[in-house]
Parts: sequence; structure tokens; C-alpha cells
Amino acid sequence: MSWYCDVAPGHPYHGPYHDREYGFPLSDDAALFERLCLEIFQAGLSWLIVLKKRESLRAAFDGFRPDVVARYGEAEVARLLADAGIIRNRRKILAVIENAGRLLALSAQYGSFAAWLAAQPAQSKEAWVKLFKKTFTFTGGEVVNEFLMSIGLLPGAHRPDCPVQLRLDTLARERAAK
Repeated sequence: MSWYCDVAPGHPYHGPYHDREYGFPLSDDAALFERLCLEIFQAGLSWLIVLKKRESLRAAFDGFRPDVVARYGEAEVARLLADAGIIRNRRKILAVIENAGRLLALSAQYGSFAAWLAAQPAQSKEAWVKLFKKTFTFTGGEVVNEFLMSIGLLPGAHRPDCPVQLRLDTLARERAAK
């Protein structure tokens, strides 16, 4: 098995993401939505491409604010498809817009996307994938698994001996003690 921990150290894109974001819990809906969208954009591509285009994607999608993205229409889709700084896949762009609306519906019911995630009982990877496929679009197994690992809901983001995993373990113990 290859680990992201083995690729990331010292890399200008992978390193900062691995060391400061991958596997760390998130509770902000825009940050959660961004992470889900990045995983959707990554499908069939390398994570490095996504990381290199991340700032352009963030700018093009209004900071991944679900309330803004959900209102996108054909003019915004055309703008996005013409933007050479992002991943210009029509199906992925439409999925991001559709998922923004679905996330807003969940937020209306649960208070936030984070609250919806927290309300789900502990479940297997397969159950998570089934739930996401029912709830969102363009969320296959790899997208869902990587999204959930990236936000700390599924284990496996780091090797057990990775310094970042050791830091995450300490954070988890501190949260549990509160």
C-alpha cells in the first residue's frame, strides 16, 4: 500500500496539504463543500492537478460558498467552461452546482452540512458511499472515501507512524477530554 505520507514531505503542493489539512476535522460548511468539490474535480485526474488549480477553483466558484454556487445558471456555467485556470469538465461543474443546492437543503434541515455529517451513525465505507450517492451527485466510492478521510471521518489518511497522524491522535484525545 502506498501512503500520501510518502509523497508529500517537502513537495510544494502536497506537503502543505498533507501537513495542515489532510485528515483534520472540518466544521465550516464552505470548507467542507470545497473539499467535496475538490474530490469531485479530482476524479480521473491527479491530486496534484487539483492542488495546483485550487486557488483558481476557489476564485471561480466564489470561495465555494454553497449559497452563491447554488444560484449559478447558464451564464456562470459558460464562464466556468471558458476559465482556463480551472478543471473545465461540464459534468463536474454541473455536479458542484447541483450539490450546492443539495447541501443547502441539508443545512436547512440539520442546521449545517457539518451537523448532517455528525448526525450520521458510525458506518462502513460502503454505507457512507451509498448515503452520499443517494444525497449528492458525482459521488462515487473514491470521491466519498477520500472526502471522508480528508476531513477525519474515516481512518486511513496517514500511516500510523506519520507525525501528522500522531498530531491528529493528540488532538482527538484533547477533544475527548473536554
